[in-house]
Amino acid sequence: MDKMLYIAMSGAKQNLRGVAIKANNLANANTTGFKSDFAQARSMQAFGEGLPTRVFAMQERPGTNMTSGAIVETGRDLDIAVSDKSWISVMDKSGKEAYTKVGTLNITADGALVTSHGRQVVGEGGPIILPIPVEKVTFSDDGSIQVRPQGAPANFLEVVDRLKIIEADNTKLEKGNDGLFRPKEGSLDDGLCGFCDVSPTAKVMSGALEMSNVNPVHEMVDMINHQRQFEMQMKLMKTAEEIDERHVSLLRIV
Repeated sequence: MDKMLYIAMSGAKQNLRGVAIKANNLANANTTGFKSDFAQARSMQAFGEGLPTRVFAMQERPGTNMTSGAIVETGRDLDIAVSDKSWISVMDKSGKEAYTKVGTLNITADGALVTSHGRQVVGEGGPIILPIPVEKVTFSDDGSIQVRPQGAPANFLEVVDRLKIIEADNTKLEKGNDGLFRPKEGSLDDGLCGFCDVSPTAKVMSGALEMSNVNPVHEMVDMINHQRQFEMQMKLMKTAEEIDERHVSLLRIV
């Protein structure tokens, strides 16, 4: 009886985790540059004292959907988008380099170029700091940053830095809990990741953004399936309780 209850209990718990993954995808359906997460369940052998006679369910996030989202023109000078295998280099909270598709950029009061999530954008020489005050900022196709200082002539543009746009095999990237992407463990050693220098072929689209690749209909259907499976597991737990009560009743008669 405990086998039945254990399987149902672990299955219900993991179904809730699957619902959480799908709900997070749905919540980010309109988030710029967001990549949806996959959800997968598998059976795991429970080991401990005695024989391994128990199996439980485990919900996993086996990977991320790396397909590109739609490119939408915004007309905003500080919005950028890059091609499928190109990534924008930023600094994470620990000061290490990571990669993102979020192209909504802003300039802080001290001239730092940051994403809408507050991640400092990296250039060829490190974090990008623009001279302030500036009247206009534009990005060339190769990622070069041109600025027009306040009070300068309308046709004056000065190149101050260049975005560090890298190209990588998307299968060698993994998403962290902060939403940033980094090389998988060992991918730098096998020479297949391509995180060495600025890509000479990467193209930057100014005044455009890559949107989320979430398919709301697909995610909603998956979430409903997880919820139905959760209800089934709860019914199974209730059945196990009823069977146990009947066993107790029979023992009382004896």
